[in-house]
Amino acid sequence: MGVCRATSKRSNNMLRILGLCVSFFIACAASAHDRPFVHADKIAATLGAEIKKQEIVGLAVIVIDQGEVAWSNAYGYSDREQKAPVDLDKSQFRWASVSKPLTAVAAMQLAEKGLLDLDADVRTYVPEFPDKGVKITARQLLCHRGGIVHNDRLESAVQYTTPHPFADVIVALDKFKESPLVHPPGRQFDYSTQGYMLLSAVVERAGTQRFADQLQERIAKPLGMKSLRPDFPWEDIPGRVVGYRRTEKGVERRQDRDVTEAYWKWGGGGFSSTPADLAAFCVGLLQTKLVSKQTQRQMWSPVTPTEPDKPKLKYGLGFYVVQSPSGSRWVGHDGMQTKARTGFLLEPESNRGVVILTNCEWVDPMPIAMTLLEMMK
Repeated sequence: MGVCRATSKRSNNMLRILGLCVSFFIACAASAHDRPFVHADKIAATLGAEIKKQEIVGLAVIVIDQGEVAWSNAYGYSDREQKAPVDLDKSQFRWASVSKPLTAVAAMQLAEKGLLDLDADVRTYVPEFPDKGVKITARQLLCHRGGIVHNDRLESAVQYTTPHPFADVIVALDKFKESPLVHPPGRQFDYSTQGYMLLSAVVERAGTQRFADQLQERIAKPLGMKSLRPDFPWEDIPGRVVGYRRTEKGVERRQDRDVTEAYWKWGGGGFSSTPADLAAFCVGLLQTKLVSKQTQRQMWSPVTPTEPDKPKLKYGLGFYVVQSPSGSRWVGHDGMQTKARTGFLLEPESNRGVVILTNCEWVDPMPIAMTLLEMMK
C-alpha cells in the first residue's frame, strides 16, 4: 500500500509539472501572437503618405513575417460612391497577372507527380493548338520563352452558339492560337499572357480535370482560400470592387461598359479573390505547402533576364526574381488590368513578404512592397 501511495503521489506531481509546462507554452504562444508588430508604425506612416500622394481610393496591404501574417490593414473604399470600405476578408479584387504564379504552381505539382512532362511538345496535351512548325514546351511557357504573342493577337473567326464560350480554357485558345510566333521558342524572354493561357490548357489536359477545379483542389482548399475564383463577369460575385482611373478630370469611377473582360485569360490573368486569400497563397508558398523545396528552388531560380536595362530583374518559372538593394533575393509577381493593380513580393530567406491590392489603375504596388520589405530589415 505504501508503494502504491508513493507511486500515486509521484504521478500527481508529474501531472502538475506537465500542466504548468503546457500553461507556460500556451502563455508564450499567446504573448508572441499578441505582441505588436515592431514595424507597424513605420509601415502605417509610409502607407498614409502614399495614399495621400497618389490619391488612392482603395488599398489593402498585408505584411508577412516569420512565415505568418504579422500586420494588415485596409484603406479607403471598394466603392467610393456607395461608401463601401475595403475589407480584407470580403472585398474581391482581380489578381490580373498574379494569376500566373498560381498557374505555375499547378503545372509544377503535375510535374512532381509525373503527369506533366515540362519538356514535351505542348501539342502532346493540346492538339487543338496549331502546329507552328517548331516544338513549344511547358517549361518555355513557364518562363516566357515560348515565342507566344502577348495581347497583339489574331483572333479566330469562329462563330459560337454558347453564351460564354471562353469559359472553357481550350476554346479560349481561339483568342490567339492563329497568331504567328514572335520568335523561335527558347530564344529569348518575351512576356506573354497568352502563353500562360496555353499553359492553363496544358494543365487541364495533363491533370484530366477542369483547370479551375485543379486550382481549387490542390491550392485553394488546402490553404483555406474560399474566395478564389475565375472573374466571370456574368456572375454576381459578392464584394467585387469598383475600379478607378485617373484622367485629366481627376480620379473617375471606371464604368462597367469600360471594364475589359479578363476571365478568358485564365491562368494568365483571369482570377480574383479577397486580399486575405492572396496572402494565404503567399504564406503557403513561404511555408512550402504547395510544392517540394526542390521544385520551389527551380521556380525561384533565375532562368532568363527580362530586359537589357534591368540586369537585376530576372524571371524563373512563374515568378520574377530580383536582387534587393541590400543584396537579398526577392520573388514575386505583379498584375495590371482595368479595375486593379495587384502585387506580392516575398523574401524566402527571411520568410517575409508583402501583399498589395488596389482598385486604382495608376498605382504601382511593387515600389511600395519593396519599400516595406526593406523597412523590415
